[in-house]
Order: sequence, then C-alpha cells, then structure tokens
Amino acid sequence: MAKFFGTDGIRGVANAYPMDVESAVKAGRAIAHFFTNGSSAKRFILIGQDTRLSGDMIAQAVTAGVCSAGTDVSLTGVLPTPAVAYLSANTHAAAGIVISASHNPFADNGIKVFDTNGYKLSDKDEMQIEAAMEGDFSRITTGVVPDSIGRLRQTDATRDHYVEFLTKNIRHLSLKGLSIVLDCANGATFQVAPEVFESLGAKVTPLFCTPNGININEGCGSQHPEKLSEKVIETNADLGLAFDGDGDRLIAVDEKGAVLTGDQIMAVCARDLMLKGTLLNNVVVSTVMSNMGFHKAMKHLGISVVTTQVGDRYVMQEMISSNAILGGEDSGHVIFRDLHTTGDGIMAALRLLDAVTTAGRPLSELSKIMTVFPQKLINVDVGAKPELNTVPEIMEAIQAVERKLGEDGRVLVRYSGTQSQCRVMVEGLSKERTAAHCERIAEVVKNKLG
Repeated sequence: MAKFFGTDGIRGVANAYPMDVESAVKAGRAIAHFFTNGSSAKRFILIGQDTRLSGDMIAQAVTAGVCSAGTDVSLTGVLPTPAVAYLSANTHAAAGIVISASHNPFADNGIKVFDTNGYKLSDKDEMQIEAAMEGDFSRITTGVVPDSIGRLRQTDATRDHYVEFLTKNIRHLSLKGLSIVLDCANGATFQVAPEVFESLGAKVTPLFCTPNGININEGCGSQHPEKLSEKVIETNADLGLAFDGDGDRLIAVDEKGAVLTGDQIMAVCARDLMLKGTLLNNVVVSTVMSNMGFHKAMKHLGISVVTTQVGDRYVMQEMISSNAILGGEDSGHVIFRDLHTTGDGIMAALRLLDAVTTAGRPLSELSKIMTVFPQKLINVDVGAKPELNTVPEIMEAIQAVERKLGEDGRVLVRYSGTQSQCRVMVEGLSKERTAAHCERIAEVVKNKLG
C-alpha cells in the first residue's frame, strides 16, 4: 500500500498530514524533479484547482516546492481536472497538477498528477515520487542556485481553450430545443459547463453553481443527485446532468427524474457508438464495481467487456492495451479515448446527448437497454487495513453470503484507495435480501476493523 498515493493521487484532510503545507511542498519538489529529471532546461508545470477553501493554500505550497526544484509554474486557477489534463498535453508543460479531492467533502483536499501527455501516472511512477518525498531533498535543490529557481509565469492555458476543445470535438451536435438542468456541485465546472451547453443551443437551468469554498459537493453533484432529479421534474426539463467537485464524473437524470449510473451512461453510449460503427474492436472496459446488469446488456449487444480494478487510471491503461475507445466506472468516470486522455464529465455528457439526439428518443427509453440489478453499498470506517483474507470472520461472512446468492448475485469487499473505509457491495435479484446480506457483512467488518 502506497504511503502517500491512493487510488487517485494524494488525498486527506486539509492542513493535516499528508495534506499539510509541509507535505505539499515536498510533493511539489518531488514531482518537479521526477518530470524534469534534474535537467537544466527550464520547463514549467501547470497547476489547477477546484473551489475548496484550502485550494489556494495547497496550490501555493505545491508551487513553492516546484519552484525550489528549479521549475516554473503556471497557475490556471479554478478548472476541472480534465481541463488541466488537456492543457498539460497541449501547452508543452512538463506535467499537470490538480489540487482537488474530487467528490469528497470540502474539508478534504488532494493532489492529482498528469504527465506531459495528459495521462495519470502508473503505480511505478508514483512510487518514484514517493521515494523522492521521503528522501534527502538536498540532492534535488543543491544545483538550484538563486538564479535558477523557478518562477510563476503567465499562462495561456485558459478556460476558453478547454471550452473550444470540448465543442470542436462535437461540432455536429446541436442542442437547440433541449432543456437541461446542470448540477455543478459548487465545484470546478460551475463556469465551464453552463457555457458549453448554452453555446450549443441548450436552455440551461444552473444548479449549485455558487461556490463559497465550503459548499462543494454538499448535498449536490454526482454523489447527491436528489435535488437535480426534483429540479428536472419541476422545470419539465429533458434531462439533468450532475458533475462532481472536480468535473471528471457524470451522473445523469432522465426526463422522469430517474437517476442513471455511470454503467447506464456507458451502456447507452456503447450502443450508440456500435450502431454508428465507431466502437473500436467492439469492446468496452469497466471495473469490478460495474453492475451485473451492465455485463448482461453488453452481452446482449455482442459487445465484449474487459474488467479492471477500481480506478479510472487503470481503466485507461487497459483501454490502451485492448485498443478500446470507451471505458469507465459505475461511479461516473467515463472515458472516450478517441477524444481525451482521462475521464471528463462534460465530454461524457456531450457524448450522451449525442446519443439522445441521434436516436430521437428520450433518455428514459434509451436507458432501458440495461436493467440495473439491486445493489447495496455500505462504506465502513476502519482504523486499519489488513489484507481481508487474513481476517477469518470477514471471509466467513463473505463466503456465507456468496453461497446464498449462487449465480444470482455477487459480493465485492475492498478498501477505499482514497479514504479510511472498507467498501462492502452486494448485488442480487431481491432488493431486500441484497440489503440484508450487505448489512450482515458490513457489521462483521465494523466489529473487526472499525
């Protein structure tokens, strides 16, 4: 288990280890050294952030670390995570860094890293950065004499460039006549998303687009689409779209107020791409968290599914290996590899809307392609993360439920890569029995590890 990096970067409570100023300075210094490799040629790193109160503090600390290693910094201000990924690859930056804790509450923050091509790092790369964070920094800074210290530089990487990138890839898409509610989670998409959809002709009703530093993800966004659902019905909108705090996730709501998961969004898009003859190799990539209904829907369409561990960077790595252009997670990360190097909530929304307008049918009808199996997920706070197969009581509880479910369900128990939690997930045919099985396992996990 990595000491600093989790499933998606470094993450923790702001102003406390490992998300304190001292650690952020070390991270910036180590990241700069990793990407410039001690080169004397002056390079720069892009740093963006979401709307959290602690964002300025951590961004400035990371900036100080980068500059101390002799590398310049371009601060983009508030931008979605996928925007920083795109701009990193298109401004000749050495790397891109995003200060964000994604869908987590405002008190948390994090550091996400993209390479010069806009891709998230491999486990091996993260381990090298961790080693530098724990090592002797004098070897990094010794050669950085006063006249070679990095500086803040003006950046041409603006919100306008990202908006242009999004719209130019969907040039044929017209949203005239469509009424859309946008839930921006009081996060990084609060300016970009309304601008994009309005520019394509949609009537936009903005929701949770007034960030104040502490209301990001609070009862809104991809994790809490209930208010979005209510607003869609209230305004008689054609659909609703919810992003998370940093804009790399998408959850949709149909015209009847029903919430669509990431799996359902992928299923609708997979069918659309297949019918258009553009689903490369007729394959999609998903994670172990994808619903059984997704697998059944893809099998019915004759589309192959390759499964990875949880984490959108692992999905992308497998997409490259399988030469797939569509992949994602049930949580709402959806990647279109023909357009982007990472999950992008706004891009996924545009592709979903393309499928809706092409079919000429409402989202409620298109989503029927997939029947969602009843699923129960319980996050259990834990004080330690031992290998689960070393805790007999937990394994016995899991096996007992698996025997009862047989082929009509499944159990997945794993640790969160970003929080001190164990995620217990059960799927089955019956909502009530599925919930009871999940609660039974979760209680054992709580008793042993809580």
